Amino acid sequence: MLSPVPDADGAPFWEYAARGELRVQRCADCGEPRFPPRPCCPHCQSFASAWRAVSGRGRVWSYVVPHPPLLPGYAELAPYNVVVVELEEAPRIRLVGNVVAHAGAPLNSVDPARLRIGAPVRAVFSGGLPQWVPA
Repeated sequence: MLSPVPDADGAPFWEYAARGELRVQRCADCGEPRFPPRPCCPHCQSFASAWRAVSGRGRVWSYVVPHPPLLPGYAELAPYNVVVVELEEAPRIRLVGNVVAHAGAPLNSVDPARLRIGAPVRAVFSGGLPQWVPA
C-alpha cells in the first residue's frame, strides 16, 4: 500500500493524523484555511500559519472507482472507491481518501454503488491515515 511522503509544509498534517486528529493549516493573520499546506497564504500573502482542528464532518464532493490495471497490492481490493471530501466548516478544503465501513476496514468494505455526490461522511483514522465513513 502507498504511504504518504510528508514534506516540511505537510508534515504537521500527518503528525496530527497519526494521533487521530484532523487539522488543517490556517493563516495566522487572516484566518483563511488552506490545503494543501504551504508556506504562504494565497489570500493575504502572510507567512504566519497555525494548525486548527476541524470536526471531520464533510460531504462527498466527487469520487471514482478505479478499474484495472491498478497498482500492485490494490488490484485484489477492486472494486474500491477514491473520494474527494469537502469539509463542512471549510468548503474550499477538499481531501482525498476512501469511504470505508469503519476505521481500519479494507478499501473495498463499502460497495461503490452506495456512494453518492453530496453524501455526508466523517473522518476516522487507521494507521495514521484519514479515512471516511458514512455519517
